[in-house]
Amino acid sequence: MNITVAVDPTTEIRTSTHPTNLRAGTEDLAAFAARADELSEALARLGPLVGEESRHSVARLQEKLAGFEPAITVLGQVKSGKTSLINAMAGWADLLPSDVNPWTSVVTSLHMTPSDEQREIGARFQFMTEGEWDRLTTKGGRIGELAGRAGAEGELGKIREQILAMREKSRARLGRHFELLMGQEHDYGYFDKNLLERYICLGDDFDDAPGDPADQEQGRFADITRSAELFLNCHTVPFRMCIRDTPGVNDTFMMREMVTINAIRDSRICLVVLSAGQALTSVDMALIRMISNLRSREVVIFVNRIDELAEPAEQMREIEDSIRATLKTHGGPQNARIIFGSAYWAGKALSGDLDDMAEASATSLISLTKARMEAAFIDQPASSHTWEMSGLPALMEALSSLIVAGQGDPVLKKIASSALSIATSRQAVQTVRIGGDQFDQNATMDEARRTFEQIAEANLAGLETSLDAIFEDYRNRADRVHENFVERATHSLLQHLETQGPDEIWEYDPAGLRLLLRSAYSAMGNKVRKDALMRYEVAVSDAAHLFYRVFGPAVEGIQIPVPTAPPIPSPVVLGQAIALDFNDSWWSNWWRKTVGYRAFAKKFKALIRDETEDFMTQMKEVQIQDIRRDVTEELHAFLDEQRGILLDLMNGSAQRAGRVESLFAEKGPDGPDQALEETLVTLRRYAA
Repeated sequence: MNITVAVDPTTEIRTSTHPTNLRAGTEDLAAFAARADELSEALARLGPLVGEESRHSVARLQEKLAGFEPAITVLGQVKSGKTSLINAMAGWADLLPSDVNPWTSVVTSLHMTPSDEQREIGARFQFMTEGEWDRLTTKGGRIGELAGRAGAEGELGKIREQILAMREKSRARLGRHFELLMGQEHDYGYFDKNLLERYICLGDDFDDAPGDPADQEQGRFADITRSAELFLNCHTVPFRMCIRDTPGVNDTFMMREMVTINAIRDSRICLVVLSAGQALTSVDMALIRMISNLRSREVVIFVNRIDELAEPAEQMREIEDSIRATLKTHGGPQNARIIFGSAYWAGKALSGDLDDMAEASATSLISLTKARMEAAFIDQPASSHTWEMSGLPALMEALSSLIVAGQGDPVLKKIASSALSIATSRQAVQTVRIGGDQFDQNATMDEARRTFEQIAEANLAGLETSLDAIFEDYRNRADRVHENFVERATHSLLQHLETQGPDEIWEYDPAGLRLLLRSAYSAMGNKVRKDALMRYEVAVSDAAHLFYRVFGPAVEGIQIPVPTAPPIPSPVVLGQAIALDFNDSWWSNWWRKTVGYRAFAKKFKALIRDETEDFMTQMKEVQIQDIRRDVTEELHAFLDEQRGILLDLMNGSAQRAGRVESLFAEKGPDGPDQALEETLVTLRRYAA
């Protein structure tokens, strides 16, 4: 078979003559894109029809819709083929280099736009700050901090030597540019493979060279790059989305643990990539810890490298059973969807190198094809058939359905509901104008405005007070859980030393701590959503009463929606490694230096508290700050919309009978009233 290889003129990355079914599996997302476009058009029509104050609210809704970009975080085992899979999802076989340096803490975000929109491509690279670099190189990250506190001389203690070597290597590469680059950002109006390799791939050591540092060799900035963002057009997606490629979670020292956790926190969907040869075992506890704190509907598991299986159809069933058993044993998301495939096959289909496929892989492809033997494959070209067998269509179907159901449709409904409130207020404005003096308004414009601001202030303050009480109760509960955990761990260690002696490795599973904290967090989240909804309902009632008191029956047609309480983000920080997750010989090295087991109980407690301090701070402060922000922003947005409606109503009331003639002149099949009615039909459909 001969497939002509094409090169994208803007990126100079090989794209190929794509398989004809390149967007297979994205039908749900394509239908959503059409709905989003229709709603966007309705908002564009609504803007000129409403008053000046409400026009700002409509513009904010347009920005919110235009900025909606569902994000998917990809994580998995080192060498599981994550990067190759992401390349296939983007439709470019060799987009991202697959030999990313395992020592770099780089999350690469691909902001993908449908190819027919033809937006500008580019790249942005963010470097570590001085503080981040110092923490990494001085202490070796969190695991290095643990080694330093414990005085470890075992495996963990070797981190310092390797980190110092990395620092010297980076200084040799960057020379005088090293300090200048800390905390800086590099932006480009393009990207290609060479550019990516300079920022996120391991390169050879070299002396400082003259000229622009961006023009130097591969890997020059790899050690200090914190994040990379790429903006590109893709043939595989019908709607914009962001895919975040994270470093592997099972590298030796877990240097990038928090980087990956933060990436998961910023996404609603997590794509876990496993290797068919490794699947998922108890060795992957770091990975299991991360995904066990996500809901099943937030996780899709892709088992890659089935091209390496001799009998994939049979072996896939065994692998799936093994994965589900492991997830069940360790409290993972048991109902997560599991999809099997091969990024290698997908890459061959995209690049046009089917004839160069490895013999074993080709045999596996034929074996899987025979097992399935679906009629739909008969008339497909080889590239399209290979694409289907690669599992990419099934993967995109799973991701598309999660995006649409979990994020997309709720966003459309929320935006349409707000727009409907603004649109129906436009009708009330006209009623107020035409009615002229028939309404006996007991409040002046200034009084109505002051009353509304008092309503807004009271509701915001009430929400803050309610949140303060809930969060304080949650912190106290979390502290009690933490203290009990430290006491139990200390008692367990002392009992072990007294009965088993210092030569036996002591183990203490911190899963109980995570379970109790997760329970406390879940209870707190439920209270927050319940109280927020009650406060939102009070705000709606207060606004509605004010409108009616000032404008009377003219405003009865305004539809004021009760804001939706934002979802509570999953407590992904519970996946962070803590001291007791490691069974290293440094424990025994540490306690052998202390005379008398009881004598160091206090020191042991201090060690565990120090190690779990960051863990607890993340749970008690960072997570709830995110929750507070989301909940209060929802109320702020609602109040801003109602403030605009109120001001437009007051402006309409001020333009009394003198505007009656001009208002009637606007009637007709092509007038504003007709446009408003047509817009209302669209908004009501999406707000329903």
